Amino acid sequence: MIKLSMPEIGNEELEEIKKVLESKNLVQGEKVEQFENLVSEYLNIKYCIAVSSGTAALHLALLALEIKEGDEIIVPDFTFPATANVVELVGAATKLVDIKLDDFCIDTDKIEKYITEKTKAIIAVHEFGQCADMEKINILAKKYNLKIIEDAACALGAAYNGRKAGSLGHIGCFSFHPRKAITTGEGGMIVTDDKELYQSVKALRNHGIKYLNNKIEFTSAGFNYRMTDIQAAMGIVQLKKLESIINNRRNIVKEYEKLLIDEPNIILPKEKIYGKHIYQTYHILLKDEFYRDYIKNKLKDKDIECNIGAYALHEQLYYKEKYKLNMESFVNASFAYKQGLALPLHCQLSREDIMLITDNIKLILNEQ
Repeated sequence: MIKLSMPEIGNEELEEIKKVLESKNLVQGEKVEQFENLVSEYLNIKYCIAVSSGTAALHLALLALEIKEGDEIIVPDFTFPATANVVELVGAATKLVDIKLDDFCIDTDKIEKYITEKTKAIIAVHEFGQCADMEKINILAKKYNLKIIEDAACALGAAYNGRKAGSLGHIGCFSFHPRKAITTGEGGMIVTDDKELYQSVKALRNHGIKYLNNKIEFTSAGFNYRMTDIQAAMGIVQLKKLESIINNRRNIVKEYEKLLIDEPNIILPKEKIYGKHIYQTYHILLKDEFYRDYIKNKLKDKDIECNIGAYALHEQLYYKEKYKLNMESFVNASFAYKQGLALPLHCQLSREDIMLITDNIKLILNEQ
């Protein structure tokens, strides 16, 4: 089967993991610190804190910003539910906003009408590896004194006007899940230039521990969101491959575009003029008259694995029942959720694979 996604893992990762195992130092040691320093250098940002997952990163970001019950956080409606779930976990209210279909990111023209005196932050999701329109988001944040959290889970290496994703707001969050460009199995990273946020996150990550006068003090009710040295050793090797992986993925996208550009029943994703898209996911849209799940299942029958790209949160049971939102306010998110199809994208794909995938998509579309 042609897989939807495959991590780029080789002998180098295995050798580094072996060294950690032989050292017997497994949890949040020198490899974690080394990985943090390398990401800091790559992003040109002061502070990086490695954690156990991208979701843990988002959770700690909200806690470090002191988001609490009664606060409201603006979140794009089309994303993985973890983006909004962490808002709910800290007791705040999720204010969903529709997206634009040309980048699958939050519609910055619609944000302002959702801002109230209770609004404390905007979570800008860089969906599928393309940056949201951060200039407009920053203007709104300054106007209303809001914090900006970048959900850059899919976007390590993406850029906005030359600046790397994660360095464009007050605090950025990354994921190293196997679906991402680089992986540590599970794992995440929080990044910021704010020293106070860094110190808060660092303590919350590790049971609330701070070292005061060379003595351990538990200064808050923290979490065990630590990254292991095993994961970090893998991440160090993976980070060295990142630019090569991104270039490979972008070249695969060019092949997809050549083969699908003339298919009238498909809307292809676009790279915005202000950004560098890293294509964590290659997400096409099918015209309304086609039933996406039928096409996905037919491709599976031909040993081609595809999937949905993300979720329209207002249609998910928890958010649907809690907030009872007007469906007409999320037309684009609904369309992207129902008609979106994520195609295979990873470094093991050959040109023959891509041709087979696109030929079968065209065949199935013309059969329907």
